[in-house]
Amino acid sequence: MSYIIINRSNFFHNLSLISKQIGGIEKLFVVLKDNAYGHGLEEMAKLSHEFGAKRCAVKTVKEALITQKYLPYTLILSDIPKERLNNIGITINHLSSIKKIPSDSLVELKVDTGMHRNGIKLDELELALKLIKDRKLILKGVFTHFRSADELTSEYFWQRENFKEVKKRVKDICKRENLLQPYFHSHNSAAIFRNSNFDEDFARSGISIYGYHYLNPPLQNPPLKPVLSLWAEKLSQRELKKGQRVGYGGVFESKKDMIISTYDTGYGDGLFRYDGLGDLKAANGKPILGRISMDSFALEGDDDQVCVFDDATHFAEYFNTITYEIITNLSKDIRRVIR
Repeated sequence: MSYIIINRSNFFHNLSLISKQIGGIEKLFVVLKDNAYGHGLEEMAKLSHEFGAKRCAVKTVKEALITQKYLPYTLILSDIPKERLNNIGITINHLSSIKKIPSDSLVELKVDTGMHRNGIKLDELELALKLIKDRKLILKGVFTHFRSADELTSEYFWQRENFKEVKKRVKDICKRENLLQPYFHSHNSAAIFRNSNFDEDFARSGISIYGYHYLNPPLQNPPLKPVLSLWAEKLSQRELKKGQRVGYGGVFESKKDMIISTYDTGYGDGLFRYDGLGDLKAANGKPILGRISMDSFALEGDDDQVCVFDDATHFAEYFNTITYEIITNLSKDIRRVIR
């Protein structure tokens, strides 16, 4: 059956680059949400622990209960548990969510500094901290998210200045109300590599730990290495005569006698549905012949195994999307192997 190889060496290479940029692995939140961007949540949590990471961010309570076994602290970004959880923080995305969080829980306050997606407004800070205190919640962190750190505009600097104002106000309120001062973090993957003088408590790195980056020129992308490769095993082999056609719709017609094989991966496993009319290639450079089916695709040759891709960039460019979508779309049922 098809499988995914997780390259330990490449993952550690990426973590090393990021850690050096921010001043140490102890400052890094590894973002493992959505099945670790398709890489396998438990596998990547284990590897993160092996490298020395102490913190991670996930989407749901279910994910947090898995990462909790490997990392000392997990931040849940979107979900709220029904009871207090040890060493797990809960994100406050809106004032109304504060009353839903179990008492004595660890919380982190997200502040909207310009993305206008999640987080409380600047003028709601005082009320938010009062509600946190009244609900007997434990404020561990305050953070924000940059909307355009990968683009060559001033927006990254504008939001960074907004967050400086957030930090100042939070510190003043905590001092006045005799609250413990929380830590602060704002930098995502793109922002990390735009800042040569990192000065926050933590950074949150998602796509870059998996080997991809999106800094627009002339900003320089770091030498990251893709961590995931998708492999498929042969289902069948046949000789295709000149003029014979392959698969649904017969959109590929052979111009010569050739040996072809079909392999056990398709859009049912999370590959995008290639219509067979373009020039989509597997990692070995051979064109995919005809349409990708639910459970298979065809290539010329008789290899027992083939690598579908070891860098999602080619597939992302072909389908006019981003690598995030290619890798997070891969089925959780595909076996992950660490090598």
